[in-house]
Amino acid sequence: MDTVPKVGFVSLGCPKATSDSERILTELRAEGYLIAPNYQDADLVVVNTCGFIDAAVEESLDAIGEALAENGKVIVTGCLGANAAVVKNAHPAVLAVTGPHATEAVMAAVHMHLPKPHDPYLDLVPPQGIRLTPDHYAYLKISEGCNHRCSFCIIPSMRGDLVSRPVGEVMQEAERLAAAGVKELLVISQDTSAYGVDIKYRTGFWQGRPLKTRMTELAAALAELDVWVRLHYVYPYPHVDEVIPLMAEGKILPYLDIPFQHASPRILKAMKRPAAAENTLARIRAWREICPELVIRSTFITGFPGETEADFEQLMDFIEEAELDRVGCFTYSAVDGATANALPDHVPEEVKEERRARLMERQADISADRLEARIGQTLTVLIDEISVEGAIGRSYADAPEIDGVVVIEDAAGLVPGEFATVRIVDSGEHDLWGECV
Repeated sequence: MDTVPKVGFVSLGCPKATSDSERILTELRAEGYLIAPNYQDADLVVVNTCGFIDAAVEESLDAIGEALAENGKVIVTGCLGANAAVVKNAHPAVLAVTGPHATEAVMAAVHMHLPKPHDPYLDLVPPQGIRLTPDHYAYLKISEGCNHRCSFCIIPSMRGDLVSRPVGEVMQEAERLAAAGVKELLVISQDTSAYGVDIKYRTGFWQGRPLKTRMTELAAALAELDVWVRLHYVYPYPHVDEVIPLMAEGKILPYLDIPFQHASPRILKAMKRPAAAENTLARIRAWREICPELVIRSTFITGFPGETEADFEQLMDFIEEAELDRVGCFTYSAVDGATANALPDHVPEEVKEERRARLMERQADISADRLEARIGQTLTVLIDEISVEGAIGRSYADAPEIDGVVVIEDAAGLVPGEFATVRIVDSGEHDLWGECV
């Protein structure tokens, strides 16, 4: 019995559509699919449509209807697919709809509905790719580069300006990771808030529907995958306010990683950083009113060129009032190529370090107080490992590798990569201890 999957193909429209069809067919054959000559022999059918004029729309809709009648399993792509609602309204039974020149999206739909047989000689890479993280969490990079020109940073000179990944491509990767058993997606980039700015928030497609290339819409779509979604490297732009309700509704984790870097307006200006400290404090208060569970981690720099004791005291006042959950602090380092190196009034190394130590000592008390307030709470914990101490896991408040952990001494029945319901019984400066409920 022949088990090689077969795909039928209908190609309509102009030469550009024909070229798209050739790319899809090439990819199908390269992956080992056979191309069926008729509907009856096909396991599913791909229809590449045209939508340029009304007659082309009718022809495409008729072709989709014929394929559904003759075969029953149809994936739609091409120009008409750019208006997914037209296709879905006429033919709600189609399996998936993508826009034009969307080879990867078509292949993802084919994989979902007609998996190809495993070939031990060819299939050397799993669908989710090769990863360095444990099986149950993964980093999801949504863009490369950065449009900011922070005076202490040389990332744009190394990685270039912001280049956002197509939102459909990001979502397909996220789907593959979730299908492979990933329980937590950590969204990363140089500037997550700026996602889509470079392409003016262009509308892409996922699962046959339009999706704007923008952080809020991406976060809402990722929430549909039923995994933890954690946002990292978020600049405090005004539209960050839009994701807080998603957190309050339990759609994404109530966790923000925002590198504030300083609180003195004078130093922030010299750093070429956005936002002013007083506005930031007001926004943090507003965020917590909407989502009281919100956890904020941040990083700061002490000893930036020109930083006076008064500037540092403003930073300490900010730390005191903001009551951030997690903080990292670094002394200013004159990175080769950074424009801040040319600024006057560099701070002596011993002063930089003394200020860093003072900040971290004060923050340690704040973090410890916020952790102590969790005693008695019941949290969902993702188990990372089983050790001699028991089970080591993380709550929504803990990003892997950078935040604290939840230690569960009685690890009976707990498995890495699975969730546990844990009542917190003790706390320290960085970590929590709990027992399974």
